[in-house]
Amino acid sequence: MKFYKKKYDIIVVGAGHAGCEAGLAAAKMGCSVLIMTIDLDKIAAMPCSPSIGGTAKGQLVKEIDALGGMMAKASDLSAIQYHTLNTRKGPAVQATRTQNDKQKYHQVMKSALENAKNLDIKQSMVEDIVVENGRVKGMVERTGMGFEADAIILATGTFLKGLVHIGDRAFDAGRAGEFSSIGLAKSLENHGFTLGRMKTGTPPRLHKDSIDFSCFTPQESDSSPTPFSFSTDHLTNKTLPSYIGHTNQALHEFVRKNLQYSALYGGYIHGRSARYCPSFEDKIVKFPERESHQIILEHEGLNTLEVYASGLGNSLPWEIQVDLVRMVKGLENGEIIRPAYAIEYDYINPQQLYSTLETKKIKGLFFAGQINGTSGYEEAAAQGVWAGINAACSIQKLPSFILDRAEAYMGVMVDDLVTKGTQEPYRMFTSRAEYRLILREDNADLRLINRAYELGLVDYETFLRTKEIERATKDEINRIKSVVVKPSDSVNSWLRAAGTPVITNGVKLDQILKRAELDYSIVERFSPSSENLASRIKNQVGIEIKYEGYISRQQNEIKKFKDMERIKIPEYIDYNAIHGLSNELKEKLITVKPESLGQASRIDGMTPAALSVIMVGISAFKKR
Repeated sequence: MKFYKKKYDIIVVGAGHAGCEAGLAAAKMGCSVLIMTIDLDKIAAMPCSPSIGGTAKGQLVKEIDALGGMMAKASDLSAIQYHTLNTRKGPAVQATRTQNDKQKYHQVMKSALENAKNLDIKQSMVEDIVVENGRVKGMVERTGMGFEADAIILATGTFLKGLVHIGDRAFDAGRAGEFSSIGLAKSLENHGFTLGRMKTGTPPRLHKDSIDFSCFTPQESDSSPTPFSFSTDHLTNKTLPSYIGHTNQALHEFVRKNLQYSALYGGYIHGRSARYCPSFEDKIVKFPERESHQIILEHEGLNTLEVYASGLGNSLPWEIQVDLVRMVKGLENGEIIRPAYAIEYDYINPQQLYSTLETKKIKGLFFAGQINGTSGYEEAAAQGVWAGINAACSIQKLPSFILDRAEAYMGVMVDDLVTKGTQEPYRMFTSRAEYRLILREDNADLRLINRAYELGLVDYETFLRTKEIERATKDEINRIKSVVVKPSDSVNSWLRAAGTPVITNGVKLDQILKRAELDYSIVERFSPSSENLASRIKNQVGIEIKYEGYISRQQNEIKKFKDMERIKIPEYIDYNAIHGLSNELKEKLITVKPESLGQASRIDGMTPAALSVIMVGISAFKKR
């Protein structure tokens, strides 16, 4: 085997959402990076929904952006619709979602890779990982050329032994029309990794001119959207509506009669499906009481007639899919451009990883994205940033980059994966984050700017701008807390009009702002700032004051959490020598190798009594 003349610090295998962010992060930190992908024309492809963000996912995108990542910026440059979700709920669960021109998104991301310093991109399929003395040495692509590196990040998406199903027909593919990666999957098995099988899928694409949109309810973009990226100043893209429709009982009965022809229910698929994103057949079987299910038609771009039929994903034969589509009101003449399909692929149990996303079996080998059992572009991109930073830290002999559950949504996700593993495609939810009131979309840059700047992921100008927002917010909160509003006819008249109780004595302005029915506009009414505050700062101030009590309680909970995280568990502790632990817990502890008592506490089946026993075991180990 011959090695390429240039040795890299890091090789990233795959150029999906995880691979792109991993490569860009490592290159920003000064490492020489090679991204190897099967098809350069599918960089950052959107094989499923043409959208970015959503509940909990939007928080991940904001955190990626705060760490200098590209996803939010690319989304702003390609978005054709914006929505802020959960606006009637509290700020902890509000999230941004964009509908995107998928070709434009690909072009923006490819350009970012091509113009990045320290980063090369090449097209080929990786077949094998080269390991010497328990550490990666490089990889071999399909023509036999070897490439050397001190670290490798596998971000292979659905390509490991990818198998596409349409009815009773199945064919090897990482995505429809693309190669499956067979050799690399075998290589990982040969290196001793435990692989599992998962299943996902995508709905049909319809020809725009075959749809009667008058039968659907249009959903327009937000009129004054907030950009996804903290660095985007203004938005210029043309927007397009999406359209909401519903299925019917006749269609449901049609699917029931044809279930045996579905790959999913015909016994052809063995991988675990996503519980939170079921296919249309799954919905019919698991929710028989439902009279209809929602369909959302989304444009795939400004310059294409393809329409994404969200809600109609299935694995039925093409000819049955045609009848299925045409039973929906408004789609009586619907023409399928690309049929729906299901896809099975290999993944590794993420309990085989450290919190850095480096594997426990091979030093210098990192995994990111769907290979770790996750679903979604956003989850993949967040892992890509995480793995890219940690690979660079390992090269540069820097401390590992770990964000805990109280610092970021991506910290919650990585901790869930490496501690608990996953038996089904993992998806991020706000309910997974215990401290979600602290981990909001709006403050992601404020939370992470210090780490980002220290690692060289953002420039000094971005750092100063973010710190100025932080300073101005604190100053305005302190000013408001010093203002006393005294009762008067004009004051009480305004309060009555706002639907809130009048005051009879002097009241601190921050206490009035805490009222649920009021917002920052009350400050502008009674005591406007002498500074010309940006709307971003006003929003921060309003949230911090209104939810001050809840935030304070979460901060106290976080302190207790941090105390547990500070108790580190020695890497080579022998759990079999600790008396008082059940064999089941010993097995789980040996598998997970928790790095702290806090992480150990989150292992399934862990009890307070067992934690006490582990603490005694840690003390005894340290004494020895």
